[in-house]
Amino acid sequence: MAVDRDQVLRSAASLLTRKAGSTMDEVARAAGISRATLHRHFAGRDALVRALEALGIAECEAALEAARTDEGPAADAVRRLVHAIEPSAGLLAFLYTENQLFEGEEQNEGWARLDAGLTELFRRGQESGEFRIDLTPVWLTEALYGLLASGAWAVAEGRVARNDFTRMIVELLLGGALRRAEP
Repeated sequence: MAVDRDQVLRSAASLLTRKAGSTMDEVARAAGISRATLHRHFAGRDALVRALEALGIAECEAALEAARTDEGPAADAVRRLVHAIEPSAGLLAFLYTENQLFEGEEQNEGWARLDAGLTELFRRGQESGEFRIDLTPVWLTEALYGLLASGAWAVAEGRVARNDFTRMIVELLLGGALRRAEP
């Protein structure tokens, strides 16, 4: 019987989003396969996490593209982006806390591309006068990642309704990022 690698990754992502310290045995059970089969596809937790990282990056890049972040007002582009990334937010939350992804000096090229795309969106919002200029685009990018992860955890824990995810993140981020008229 052929194993659907994508299904295994999505099962692992779903489990690890809820329980980051899950064992490989638990991941195999969640995917409906044996531990031996899991190990044939992923030699260990590190290989599994790296595969999840690649999946997360691909999903975030697809969301960035779907959001058309270079079109229209930057604030609207942020709204579209948060909405587009919502289905992947749980995986992003898991990856956000996975320390092994941040070891060493070299950043994964995929994260670098995502960071550059988000930073450019916030820079565009500053240049158009929509966003405050005292908060760097890099900081706004990091704040967005943090809010996405926090929102995913809050939804997973049942503290926030899934239907409120996009609105609450966008309102908090943009409420702090929008330029206010001087009194």
